[in-house]
Amino acid sequence: MIEKKITLNYTIFQDSSELSTSDHKLLSKAIEARKKANAPYSKFSVGASLLLENGKVILGNNQENAAYPSGMCAERVAIWNAASHYPNIKIEKIFISASSGLKKVEKPVSPCGACRQTMVEYEINQSKNIEIYFTGETGIIIKCNSITDLLPLAFERSLL
Repeated sequence: MIEKKITLNYTIFQDSSELSTSDHKLLSKAIEARKKANAPYSKFSVGASLLLENGKVILGNNQENAAYPSGMCAERVAIWNAASHYPNIKIEKIFISASSGLKKVEKPVSPCGACRQTMVEYEINQSKNIEIYFTGETGIIIKCNSITDLLPLAFERSLL
């Protein structure tokens, strides 16, 4: 038997003032997208902004539906929007911002499992890491250098 350990390295920014100017703009775009989310049931709004290697910024936000779980998360809306419009362009970064109409979100909100799986497949397929940043309404911002940091030992197409 061999026992192994998986560790996670990540960066913490105390607030958006510690981000570079370009990353601050991407966070602002995620917040802008979050404010347009359709979250009438959960009151939990999420926005995402993707930076593509061609410089384009693609936005997404969560879209809820009364027939749960027919809604869609912001991260997947953004990724599939990018794939639909720019199918062969690599994703460099994704920023995620979450808020709630019920309470203040002061902790970073990381992507759900379905979003992690979708993002990791895009990262593997493009053979280039995607940096991911996530935050709440206020508080710290967490950055991981790769989606695989959030989903180690991922299920992917080479296994099929």
